[in-house]
Parts: sequence; structure tokens; C-alpha cells
Amino acid sequence: MKKRYLVPAIMGGLLLSGCKPDPYPEHPRYEVKKPKVRYTPDRKNLEKMVKQLQGSPYVWAEEGPDRFDCSGFTYYMYGSMGIEIPRVAREQAKVGKKVRPEELQYGDLIFFATNRRNPHKITHVGMYLGDGWFTHASTVKHEVVYSNLFTSPYYKKRLRVCRRYLPEKKVTMASSEVAWKQKQRPLPSRTAATESAIPSSQKGKAILIQAPMQQIEQGNKAGNFYVQVGSFVGRPKSGLLYKISREGFSHKIIKFPRGGQTINKLLIGPYRDRSEALTARERVRATIQKDAFIAEIR
Repeated sequence: MKKRYLVPAIMGGLLLSGCKPDPYPEHPRYEVKKPKVRYTPDRKNLEKMVKQLQGSPYVWAEEGPDRFDCSGFTYYMYGSMGIEIPRVAREQAKVGKKVRPEELQYGDLIFFATNRRNPHKITHVGMYLGDGWFTHASTVKHEVVYSNLFTSPYYKKRLRVCRRYLPEKKVTMASSEVAWKQKQRPLPSRTAATESAIPSSQKGKAILIQAPMQQIEQGNKAGNFYVQVGSFVGRPKSGLLYKISREGFSHKIIKFPRGGQTINKLLIGPYRDRSEALTARERVRATIQKDAFIAEIR
């Protein structure tokens, strides 16, 4: 009886293991497949593709439509809108409008040098979404994931070039005034741009911040999980910090420049694993901030 069930079990295991393609196939397909133009070039269509393609498998030398390497992912999205950019990351970094990190907008491409032996060679690319978040085909997770530029020392240290390819819209005086007024208020934990990009299946969960290459820096010995209370223009109010301390939590503030101002991310932690962070998050939501969420920082 055992032998009768052993073979189907083994076959089932092989089928399951074969569902995810080999990220580094023995015979890569180096012929470039130009994507079919399906959309007009605008942010709305980029957002649609970002949602559709999250979780797509990473496969070296592929540029879609259902598997990608890092530059194949960006090549496919822009090519699908009729915007032709080079196929590989180091060449993509040479075209388009160069922008500073503090000027980044949704859809801009950000380029990294991840080779320790050559800190100036572009080896990885992602697409910026807002509030530090970007999407990219990760060689660590072997799929298209979200990561954060502001909260990851790995990415901040290796960012080299930012480029813009989408046609820019003229900003009216009225819209500029509204934008300026919005900057005077505390920022929410996640921007609307980020929320619209992240699928509902991932909202409320810890968003893993992974390095794009194998040479990943060692994590924090105290833990990599935090509960994010919010993002603020300027330093968070002393009353809020006192309330966090009164509840028995330790906290840290991560600062980064944005639009000529200093943005502060207020984090509670760290915690060694996600279960500890989840327990803390429930307490934080009950006593400090209702929409606090978990972030894993590496």
C-alpha cells in the first residue's frame, strides 16, 4: 500500500517545484523581445502594470510578458507605453532626464551600483513609486517585489543615478499652491501613490526590504522588524514621543531630505521576528496610532 501512494506523492512534489522557473537558466534567451504597445504613456497606465506584475518571477535575460530580470522589467513597462529605452540597466541610466533623489516622482527609474569591486558600475534598476518605495525584479526574492529607498542603508549607499522618461505635465500655480500647503501637514504612514500601487493582498502586512543582489549587508543584531507610527515634516511632536515612551516602547527616527525639507519616519522597535512586531503593533494601534504598520528594515 505504501508503494502505491509513494509515486504520486513524489510526482506531485516535482510538479510543485517546477511551477517556479529557474532564475538563472542554463541556456538564457538573449534575443530581445520588444513589447507590444498597449498603453499611452502616463502614470495611470504605469500603476496598472505595477499592480499586474507584482510577484512575477525573476529570470535572467527575460523581458516579459510574464517573467523578468531587473532591466527587462523596466524595459517592458516603458515599451508597453511606446517609450523605447535601452534593454540593459547601465544603458538605461544614460538616457532620459537626469533628476536628483529629492526630485523623484512616480515612474522615475533609479539605478544602483551593487558590485563591491566596482562601486561605479550600474548593475540594478527599479521604478520609483513614492515615499521611498520602489518596485523591481529582485535577484534575492527571485520575483518582482517592493522595497524602500529611504529606510534601507543598502539602497541609500548604492544609489547612483535617477532618470525620468514620462512626459512631464505643466504644473499650474494653483496646483503648486496646494502641493505647498500639503507639505505643511504631517505625512501619512503611506502616501496615496504607494497605497494605489501595493495590492490589497499585501496591505497591512510587513513589507520586506530586500537587497537586490547577493552581497547583502548583515542585519541588525537587535532585530529588523519595526512598527512604523508615521512620517512627518520636521520632528514629531514631543507629546507623541512622550506617549510612546510612557507606553514602554523604544523608538528611532529615520531622517531623509525631500523637497528642501526633512522628513522623519517614526519607528517603534526593533523586534527580532514578525510575531513580536505583530504583538507590538496591536498595542500601538490601541494606544498610539490606529493605522500603524510593520516594516522590515535591512
